[in-house]
Amino acid sequence: MSDFYLDPLTRAAAAAERATGSERELIDKIASTPQAFWVASTDPAVAAAAVRDYTERAHTDGTIGVLVLYAVPGRDCGQHSAGGASESAYARWVDAVADAVVGTPWVVLEPDALPMLGDCDGQGDRVGYLQYAAQTLAAAGARVYLDAGHSGWLSAEEAARRIELVGLDHLDGFALNVSNYHTTEDSVAYGEQVSALLGGARYVIDTSRNGNGSNGEWCNPRGRALGERPRLVDDATHLDALLWVKLPGESDGTCNGGPGAGQWFGEIALELARNAAW
Repeated sequence: MSDFYLDPLTRAAAAAERATGSERELIDKIASTPQAFWVASTDPAVAAAAVRDYTERAHTDGTIGVLVLYAVPGRDCGQHSAGGASESAYARWVDAVADAVVGTPWVVLEPDALPMLGDCDGQGDRVGYLQYAAQTLAAAGARVYLDAGHSGWLSAEEAARRIELVGLDHLDGFALNVSNYHTTEDSVAYGEQVSALLGGARYVIDTSRNGNGSNGEWCNPRGRALGERPRLVDDATHLDALLWVKLPGESDGTCNGGPGAGQWFGEIALELARNAAW
C-alpha cells in the first residue's frame, strides 16, 4: 500500500471506468496512483467542504492526503489558470480551508505564486499572503511545502531568496516541478542547491509527468511520460517525497489541442501512460 491516499473520485478514475481493453489498462496506471487534491474554488464554503471531505477520507484510510492550495490573488497572471481570491478575501479563504482540515495532510502551497512574484498587477501583499497561509495551515496540523517553481525557472539563489522572503518558520520545506516535466535527477540536483542555501531545508518533487523529461514546453507538450510513482524518501538528500501533484491527463489549458485547464484530455492521458517506463 502507498503511504499516500488514493482518491477514488478523480477524473482519471472516472475515465478508467468508461474505457475498455488496452485503453482502460493505460488509464488505470493513472487512476491507481495517489495524486493531490487541488483546492481552487474561491468560494470559501465550497473550498472548505471539499477539503473536509477529502481529508476526512484520507484520515479514515490511514494514509497521507495531499492538498494543493491554488487561490492566491493574481493567480497565474491572467493565463490559462487565471483567477484566485480577491486581495481582501484571501485570508478568510485560508481560514475556511484550514478550519476544514482533518488529520495531518501535506499541503503544496500556491503553485507559481513565488516564481511569478511581481510579474503582474493584482498580487497584493503576496509574500504576506503566503506567510499567513503557511502559519494558519501549520497551526491546523498540515505539513506545508511552498511551491518554488522548477529547475528551469529561477536560479537556485533566486529561489532561495524568495523562499526566505516568506520564511521557513511555518514551512516544512518547498515544492519543485509542480505541473512540469523536468527530470527527477535534475530536480534533486536543483533542490539540493536551494536547500543548501536555506540551511538544509526539505523539499518534495512532482514526478507525475516527468518520465521523459522536459522538451521546453509547459502546456500540454507531446511525447511526455508518467514519472516515478509517489513514495516517501529517506536517503542522503533533503528530499522528503516524490509526489504526483499535477493530475496526469488533466489539461494545462487550451493549447496543443487541449480543453480548458483542469479538464480531462484523454489523448494526452493515454500518451503519458503509454510512454511510462513502468
